[in-house]
Amino acid sequence: MTAPRAGAALDRFLATLAARDASPHTQRAYSGAVGRYIAWLDERGVDWRDPPRSDLRAYVASLAGSVGRASVAQRLAAIRSFHRFAAREGLAPGDPWGAIATPRLPRRLPRVLEVEQVERLLAAIDEAAAGAPPGGRAGERSRLVTALALRDRAIVETAYAAGLRISELAAADLAALELRRGEIRVLGKGRKERVGLLGRPAIHALERYLADSRPLLLDRRARDAAPATEVFLNHRGHPLGVRGLRYRLDRLCRVAGLPEGISPHTLRHSFATHLLDGGADLRVVQELLGHESLATTQIYTHVSPTRLRAAYRQAHPRATVDGPA
Repeated sequence: MTAPRAGAALDRFLATLAARDASPHTQRAYSGAVGRYIAWLDERGVDWRDPPRSDLRAYVASLAGSVGRASVAQRLAAIRSFHRFAAREGLAPGDPWGAIATPRLPRRLPRVLEVEQVERLLAAIDEAAAGAPPGGRAGERSRLVTALALRDRAIVETAYAAGLRISELAAADLAALELRRGEIRVLGKGRKERVGLLGRPAIHALERYLADSRPLLLDRRARDAAPATEVFLNHRGHPLGVRGLRYRLDRLCRVAGLPEGISPHTLRHSFATHLLDGGADLRVVQELLGHESLATTQIYTHVSPTRLRAAYRQAHPRATVDGPA
């Protein structure tokens, strides 16, 4: 039996990723990372199925000298995944990376908005709507500004209430909304469906947007365009994609005077941290975020000082002892 070529093994690996509903971005990243690694081995005449440790260490060193630490970690994760697949499928005798220590990124705590900052963001949206011209020749422009403000409020309220990723927010479909029950169904990573919960402010914002704003935006689409089923539309009546959502939220954060570096994902981080601050169980937060591993959710316990102080006061024997008179 002839040894499988590296290219054929890579094709099978990528086909498996696609079958597991990995995102196009993940498939491109893994293809590029593993393809460059295989080419590096081939240039040195090294068998991809069983490369010596010295070559693997040399490859790690070559990466460290050419790309940033985050890129090194991402590429090595793809390569390790490829070798595990090859060993599992019998394409290689084992996983040569199993005994190789690779550099790990320091775990950064996610940035979180204070509750007051979330309120400031929503207030900036309301001010934009209030500042629209009242009517006259600018009436159409005024209606559009108001419609976009209603949409923006619904976006922020929904993202913060349900802890959605920006890709989930962009893909949210009208059929996925159950406002009577306060629920929104979304497809997360790996196309796994979960239910996000909506509080009264988010429900109210969505009801206003769907009744008073979305029909106006839908009417602005081209006559020959098919009606959009996505919840959130842009000013031309087409689905508001990830880039559009990111641009709009970035602009709103600047208008609200929030610190630089706030991203749409910050609302998701804030959702999780504020839930823990309010006493929510970590496993409940895990379920709401759609995390496979509890370890992924646990990082939010490190950014919740209110929860830490409460646990300290409750558990430490001298946390509430009065000092000397």
